[in-house]
Amino acid sequence: MSLPELERLKEYSFEIGPIRPPSEGGSRSLLIRATRNCPWNLCKFCYGTPYNRERFQLRSAEEIKRDIDTAKAISELIKVIAKKLGGMDWAARLIDPHFLCNKDFMELDEKESKNFQSVVNVFNWLHSGAKSAFLQDANSLVMRTNELVEVIRYLKQAFPSLERITSYARAKTLAQKTKTLEELKELRKAGLSRLHVGLETGDDELLKYVNKGVTSEEHVLAGRKAKEAGFELSEYWMPSLGGKTMSEQHARNTARVLNEINPDFVRSRRFVPRKATSLFEEWRKGEFQLLSPHEELREIQTMIENLEITGKVCFDHFINPAYRMGSDYVWLFKQDYDGYKFPEEKPKVLDLIKYGLGIDESLFTRAEDLVELSL
Repeated sequence: MSLPELERLKEYSFEIGPIRPPSEGGSRSLLIRATRNCPWNLCKFCYGTPYNRERFQLRSAEEIKRDIDTAKAISELIKVIAKKLGGMDWAARLIDPHFLCNKDFMELDEKESKNFQSVVNVFNWLHSGAKSAFLQDANSLVMRTNELVEVIRYLKQAFPSLERITSYARAKTLAQKTKTLEELKELRKAGLSRLHVGLETGDDELLKYVNKGVTSEEHVLAGRKAKEAGFELSEYWMPSLGGKTMSEQHARNTARVLNEINPDFVRSRRFVPRKATSLFEEWRKGEFQLLSPHEELREIQTMIENLEITGKVCFDHFINPAYRMGSDYVWLFKQDYDGYKFPEEKPKVLDLIKYGLGIDESLFTRAEDLVELSL
């Protein structure tokens, strides 16, 4: 069977950024890059390293819309291929660098790699139901509201099947008076439905120490503002970020801030020293002490004990607590994207922590063990 559409797939590529929340990867979201990199780039634990320290860039609405057009063209070609072959599962066999480029993945040049990533992203999105899209990179809301609204509407027009459009948002941007509640409501009405915000900690001393560039008060204002505008809100906190010296205050004040916001999701992301960051250097020199696995669990325990929200608490990342059982590793908490419903399942989470504290500490993965993964 001749498949000219397979050859035509090689003609299309659109820009995809380096990161997205696991919940957007697991749900196979369509990735549309609205901005490039991070506008802050100064947090001691990150320092823009996921973006190779490249400077922040706004993309024009027209440029983003061209990428949406390209994703649309790829999706139409994949649908034709799937129809000819008898379904998406058959088409999946052809979404392979050997078929597209006659090469192994590691042999692809930059242009071929960009093409392959674009095709794979659209295919996975279609195969999973074509229901969600994620606007990359670190803070799409820094765009002019009218331009972002234009992009969101264009995206929904191109893909009517979309049920959820999400984005990272910086708390500082949400809290600013220049990003009004009315503008946020306009974005929500256009179709932006969920925001992912990096809280990291609710402790002001620690926020200042890691140079987050935002206060706990601003975090609360930002979260409440997002909720009032109608967004579903995911807040991320980082166990162990305060090391041994600030662990207790980190846990208690994080719970305090989250209680004041009452987000839909609280997502846990263990702190792992990242190379080429100042906090990594402090750890390497012995100036910053990581928590042991049991110390980290006790910190999580303190946070959970003080947490009084009506949302969900999630541990949906492989860097969260895991222990060795035979030749395998087992996560202490479940890894799904909906996590544990609070307050109903709060006792279950605390019971799991108690269970984890009864496991030999030497069996747990340590943050130090994950450094080489450059998370």
